[in-house]
Amino acid sequence: MEEQAAYFVKSVEKAFDVLLAFTPDQPSLTVSQVAARTDMTRASARRFLLTLADLGYVRAQGPAFELTARSLDVGRSYLAGLTLPRVAEPHLRDLAAELNETTALCILDGEDVVYVVCVPSPGLLSVSITVGTRFPAWATSMGRVLLAGLPAPQLEEYLQSVQLRRFTDRSIGSVEDLRAEVEAARTRGWSMVSQELEEGLRGVAVPVRRGNEVVAAANVSLQTHRAAARDIEATVLPQLTEAARRIALDYGGPAVRAV
Repeated sequence: MEEQAAYFVKSVEKAFDVLLAFTPDQPSLTVSQVAARTDMTRASARRFLLTLADLGYVRAQGPAFELTARSLDVGRSYLAGLTLPRVAEPHLRDLAAELNETTALCILDGEDVVYVVCVPSPGLLSVSITVGTRFPAWATSMGRVLLAGLPAPQLEEYLQSVQLRRFTDRSIGSVEDLRAEVEAARTRGWSMVSQELEEGLRGVAVPVRRGNEVVAAANVSLQTHRAAARDIEATVLPQLTEAARRIALDYGGPAVRAV
């Protein structure tokens, strides 16, 4: 086990472990559930929860706890200082209105993609995703585009450590297949993933560049019954590519494809 630095404050790590134990799938947790998720004793988990409740970051609801709106303060300063989402959002709103589909902007954070902008479809049926949602990069069109933008050593390190799993019967099954998909995304300049993360959902993504650097991925998510993959390539992809180009221009200059 790696030795921690002398300055490391273990209680800070544990406090964040408790906050991160709450997820969209389980927004309400008992003390026992938090203890199990954070590898703490029940007594320790209870002390952390009560302290966080006193500070206003969680609240008790009967025998369970849930996050409060104040927990957003942890990430608000980061998002406020991240100019790319502010630049991208108007273009993604226009694109969502044009296509009547959900659009988004993602960045790569470790092994995950993180949504920093999400514009729901104006229609009744939309993909339910919010800012801050994380998915494994390998399982998404955005992730494959972002992985394709990594320097070769960094991509290789990722491929050597990635742990694949089956979300659906269509999920990619091997690292070599993933490598081929990432290389295809690099060559084509876009990626499409169909029903690998969730049945009935298809996503297409393109890179957003600043010069030769891939800084984000722009995405359109749609239900598979709405359009065949070949139709998406012919209709959605050109509009998505144009939106990414406009975002790149507003963010700091023309997007230049790496040779």
